[in-house]
Amino acid sequence: MAWLGKSGWLGKSGKRTVGLTAAASAALALTACGPGGSGDGDSGDREAKYRRVIEDPHPRPADVIEAAGAPTDVARANDGSLLLTYLASNVEDDEGPAATAWRIVGPDGHTVAEHAEHADAEDAPPAFKGVRGGFVRVPPGEGAEGAYALDVRGKRHKAVITETPSPTRPGDVLLAELEPTLIYRPATRTVAPPAGAPDYAIRFAVDERGTAWSLDQPLTEAPNRVVWQRDGHTLGSRAVPKPYAGGILATRGGTAALSLIRGERVRGLLLTTDGGEHWRTVLAGGIPWRELKRGPESLVLESLADGRLLVGEEGGRYWLADDRANSAFHELKTPAAFTSLTVDGTTLYGIADATTATYDLVKDEGLWISRDGGRQWHRHEQRG
Repeated sequence: MAWLGKSGWLGKSGKRTVGLTAAASAALALTACGPGGSGDGDSGDREAKYRRVIEDPHPRPADVIEAAGAPTDVARANDGSLLLTYLASNVEDDEGPAATAWRIVGPDGHTVAEHAEHADAEDAPPAFKGVRGGFVRVPPGEGAEGAYALDVRGKRHKAVITETPSPTRPGDVLLAELEPTLIYRPATRTVAPPAGAPDYAIRFAVDERGTAWSLDQPLTEAPNRVVWQRDGHTLGSRAVPKPYAGGILATRGGTAALSLIRGERVRGLLLTTDGGEHWRTVLAGGIPWRELKRGPESLVLESLADGRLLVGEEGGRYWLADDRANSAFHELKTPAAFTSLTVDGTTLYGIADATTATYDLVKDEGLWISRDGGRQWHRHEQRG
């Protein structure tokens, strides 16, 4: 089961892509499982273990991870450490008991810290973002309450929460996009709203240079506008070309891109590869936009550290730009049907999981990683 971030639950759980992708680390002792079966071939025994885990008031991390079968999300710190999050939720209903866990895996692949909690099936599982020095917990609800930092050893640190807007700076991370928009500064472990954000911003992104990009949707008949700012000062803006409305934003490596929506479908991209100096509209480039059937809310749009764009649909097909000009794209060949695909740096992280509630595992379930643009994939292996 995979939690798809802002898009909500997919199948037996909840993220994305977000967001970041052969035995799977997530599968642990279940790596011998085939599709729809447990490691010892006894599906009933697996169901009993699963039920015990979600009903346990103090579950063990390893038990939650074994029950979940695949992570719901992955975040990477600047030293290469990964934080994997897991959810085992009530299968029969969207209510009832659940269990969540996270595990930090060092750059050498060995577990350095882990934690598990009893939970409720109606609650979203914990989500984290990778930052310099570790990870930051995404607030579970509106506002900043619940945000905290974890270093790469798993030690928890209090986040300083302030309502005073702060100008964005290099290294800042977008922690929550809207309601309210929140920025996290790793150097001071501070969570704050960004200074100078447009009043009618409906989308938000922050790049590695500290430039804040937003989609402004005025209350008049005027077109949507992409606005970019730094240190709380507006650097420029660009109107969304008619007859399109703006969708989601992605920015990294000098590239900023906005999905273009017409009616109920994504039809292309508005993008710049020089920080806003020049813009162009991409309505083809090898992406069959009219074949995207799931709607704008299921679009995956992310920028790699080198400025190339990843475009696709959650649980569907994905395309990667051939170069940082983003004028041509090719379809990715994936080793499994990914329920989510995300990016960190130039590494792709794909998660294969069930799309309906089940006690059993699916074929190729787990975390897959590609460091060469999707040409080769390997399962993330657990080293103890």
